[in-house]
Amino acid sequence: MPIPAGFTANQSGYYTRGDGAGPFAFDGTTMAYQGAGPVSSYSSGNVANAAATATIPAAAAKTGYLTGFEITGAGATAGAVVLATITGLLGGTATYAVVVPAGITTSITPLTVEFGPPLPASAVNTAIVVSLPALGLGNTNAATVAHGFCL
Repeated sequence: MPIPAGFTANQSGYYTRGDGAGPFAFDGTTMAYQGAGPVSSYSSGNVANAAATATIPAAAAKTGYLTGFEITGAGATAGAVVLATITGLLGGTATYAVVVPAGITTSITPLTVEFGPPLPASAVNTAIVVSLPALGLGNTNAATVAHGFCL
């Protein structure tokens, strides 16, 4: 797989971004800062009409990075719009609107977001939390997955 646009290889086998940030390592799928642990996935598991929360845990003397997330689920008895949030990020909370359709066997439109470059936590030893609130009465399935690493 070719490296993502905006990155160039250097002589030591790593990559730099157009703005000079780096070095990054590329595993064929994800670009991550060199020296970071592997990109890991953290899941809320399946929940029914409850908050679905995925957390990249705080790590002593390290900064967490969010590389992306997914939100999936089914509808509810009545349609609604809920606000998913990401807390613990440098720059403050990020908010995304998620439309919940009427009909408990109807799927929400999955929300899949990839960040390039990864978004850092607001400080060292700070968790990054992706949270989807309860989708409403009758909802039987909702899940959130966060992808990230610590450096």
